[in-house]
Amino acid sequence: MEFHNGEIEVQERAGVRAAARDVGDGILEFIVPGAKDFLERRQIAVIGSIDESANVWASVVTGEPGFIQVIDPRTIMITPRPFAGDPLFTNLAKEGHVALLAPDFATARRLRVNGRALVDDWKIFIRTEQVYGNCRRYIQQRVFTGVRPDPQSGQERPQRRSALSIAEQQQIARADTFFFATDHPQHGADISHKGGKPGFVRIIDPRHIAFPDYNGNSMFNTLGNVTVNPRAGLLFIDFESGRTLQFTGLVSIDWDPERARSFVGAERVIDYEISEAIDNPAGFPLLSELRRLSQFNP
Repeated sequence: MEFHNGEIEVQERAGVRAAARDVGDGILEFIVPGAKDFLERRQIAVIGSIDESANVWASVVTGEPGFIQVIDPRTIMITPRPFAGDPLFTNLAKEGHVALLAPDFATARRLRVNGRALVDDWKIFIRTEQVYGNCRRYIQQRVFTGVRPDPQSGQERPQRRSALSIAEQQQIARADTFFFATDHPQHGADISHKGGKPGFVRIIDPRHIAFPDYNGNSMFNTLGNVTVNPRAGLLFIDFESGRTLQFTGLVSIDWDPERARSFVGAERVIDYEISEAIDNPAGFPLLSELRRLSQFNP
């Protein structure tokens, strides 16, 4: 893999350029048989997409095993459960950058696919450009145990807002997992998983949060993108209630080592400013059970 200028800048500043080159050699343009089997067994995927104003969003899609199908080594078809209030299908009405993260929370594995996508007949078709497995650190072990009952007709609808309510701040403050979507205008989108002990994401005020960046795979696909384009989307899933919080906003990287020391295990700190939020009480339909937090969490 050839890294773009933003990724190289962050790799060099972090002192991991050689390690990144080694890891990057494992990135393919196509899906190998083992990855095909892995994708087709999943019940959840998280997708990064770009809206018509170039804002980045992260969305969750779910279904029974098989809702993700590998049509050929370069083509994925996703037929998700119906969902409301999410910008994903609108964003992909025209072909555009897309990033997919397929996690297996039970075995702490994940597969990432970056490429281009289009919605056709309520199905998402992805043409792959980068396919690779990813570091298993910071994945909390969860198992899915069923599907929530259909939302009642009187249930609260998805709400859009520009600042966090107290309840939304509380959800973020107790989160142990979220997802982070970014986009490079020329080189495409990326989405990553972030995990830690509850409380690892801090509320600064109703429009600003901060979180640590831990040691990872050294490629810095996410931070490389935001070095070039600070627009990013975050997704928080409350696995107990099914509520999802989606944000689009702006990211900055704080390299101050003194501030990093205020977050246990952090190598740097990421600041995020919320431009728009979508609060969906029924955004995640799967029932799940937390087995244990990752042993790698600082």
